[in-house]
Amino acid sequence: MTTPTPVYLDCDTGVDDAVALAYLLASPAIDLVGIGTVSGNTSAAQAARNTLDLLQLAGRGDIPVAIGAHDHLSHGFSGGAPHVHGDNGIGGVILPRATREPEASTAVELLIELSHRFSGRLHVLTIGPVTNIALALAADPALPERIAGVTTMGGAAVVPGNITPVAEANIFNDPEAAAVLLAADWDVTLVPLDVTMDHTLSEADRGALLTSADPFTRAIGELLDHYFDFYLGEYGIRTCALHDPLAAILAAGAVGLTRAPRVPVVVDTSAGPGRGQTIADLRGQRMGVRDHAGSRIRVVLETDAAITPHLVETLLAVGTPSLRS
Repeated sequence: MTTPTPVYLDCDTGVDDAVALAYLLASPAIDLVGIGTVSGNTSAAQAARNTLDLLQLAGRGDIPVAIGAHDHLSHGFSGGAPHVHGDNGIGGVILPRATREPEASTAVELLIELSHRFSGRLHVLTIGPVTNIALALAADPALPERIAGVTTMGGAAVVPGNITPVAEANIFNDPEAAAVLLAADWDVTLVPLDVTMDHTLSEADRGALLTSADPFTRAIGELLDHYFDFYLGEYGIRTCALHDPLAAILAAGAVGLTRAPRVPVVVDTSAGPGRGQTIADLRGQRMGVRDHAGSRIRVVLETDAAITPHLVETLLAVGTPSLRS
């Protein structure tokens, strides 16, 4: 067997973050070594509480959780997205409260410490605004030298945004931080709405989770209920997009990529209507994938398989060593 990849997860634990977390815990390809939280779907502090409660329910109280930035680089936290993720970020579901509290260190300090402990091997997975990452780069400019790669859920390359006509939520919440991440000297896989909106979970899939013998898996099914309600207006049926789970699955290398060119990407940080737009240079792509020389940003536009069967099968794998060790 190959050695699992050590992963630092930076998240704003809402509903799809919780599904992504469940997948990372269950995947034999991933060693989740630390989690930092940031304000986005909910506050950084509430995201940490959600994460700790989920980890305890999963029997994984060994994973450190550190609270990160409450406010973003240029503005304060706007209050989250309760209409999407519920008042507590996880669909209004009340989980048993974990006995453990967040680490005394900040998310930035945790990331930097892990980058030294797993130097050259640590993978960074971001599924919320990337304020913590920008702050870590400012605190330690040599950080990219110790990071094997970064997977970031965010942006919209060609399709419309979900916050403004051009901006996706994670990028829009802190465009300045996203610009810093994308300009850093490391390999980035950007997972935008272009691909995440094509992968969905059905009521039948949610029903399978709800009938699991495992309380953690059942909780994932329960917190999806509010999320399905929100997406009824987007898809016309009760379903949901798999934004963060897709990024987690790509970080685990569980699906391949058929269209994912390496191209320059910049973020609009202006105050105008383009604020938060991820501007990807996709010129020259009509005859197939064409990488731009020197670019270290891979923009995922298409995977080689639907991720839903793999995701559900993995989440239903009750009692596996990776989930209960």
